[in-house]
Amino acid sequence: MSKHVFKRAGFLAATVGIAGLLSAGVASAHVTANVYGPQPSKGGYGSIFFRVPNEEKDAGTTKVEITVKPEYALTSVRAKPLPGWKAEVVKSKLPAPVTTDSGTQITEAVTKVSWTAEPGNKIAAGSTEFQEFQISAGKFPANVDTIEFPATQTYENGKVVEWNQPTPASGEEPEHPAPTVKLAEKTADGHGGGHGTDSKASEESHAASSSSDNTARWLGGAGLVVGALGLGVGAGATLRARRATAVSGKSDTEGK
Repeated sequence: MSKHVFKRAGFLAATVGIAGLLSAGVASAHVTANVYGPQPSKGGYGSIFFRVPNEEKDAGTTKVEITVKPEYALTSVRAKPLPGWKAEVVKSKLPAPVTTDSGTQITEAVTKVSWTAEPGNKIAAGSTEFQEFQISAGKFPANVDTIEFPATQTYENGKVVEWNQPTPASGEEPEHPAPTVKLAEKTADGHGGGHGTDSKASEESHAASSSSDNTARWLGGAGLVVGALGLGVGAGATLRARRATAVSGKSDTEGK
């Protein structure tokens, strides 16, 4: 085999290795609002999962607070119990009454939902863990396409991060975007896709999403391994090419 073949093999292996290392990088993590199963509809009910990653290297997350805008007038919000966390749903008098599409005036609604870690519990420091906090809520407003849930993330070192920036019409994501949920159009029965109780489809979709997330993490780790192997193979091929060249040169010299 010629030294050109060895050089080509070394270059390709090194390229594969570097690509593997780059592709395994972790994207910037944000607090997001996710729906598993039927999408909540305008004027309907639905379950929302707030996924909270930890971005501090030396501090864990100990509190998460979700703000419910007064204009949404959500009168029914329930937080699913989560071991190790204390949930609290706060109802307040609205600054001004909100009239629903059916003509009902709402004067009091849920304005905040929070989860506080109990002693010895937290979302661990670093970027390898996240937690999901679930609510079941409604009726959602009938006159908007997307609802925002500004979130506040508090770390054990006292740092507070506000996830409250709206995404502009251009679609360019801000530094700290507010979690959002797109509402489906109301169906003929007046309920739409989501309902206040969790459906089997919702749980199955959630399980599939979690499985996909674990698979993505596994693939990321595999990418690092493949990248390292690729670099090793590239280095080995380069050394073999140099040795082959040296031997070939020595043979030519001895032949003369």
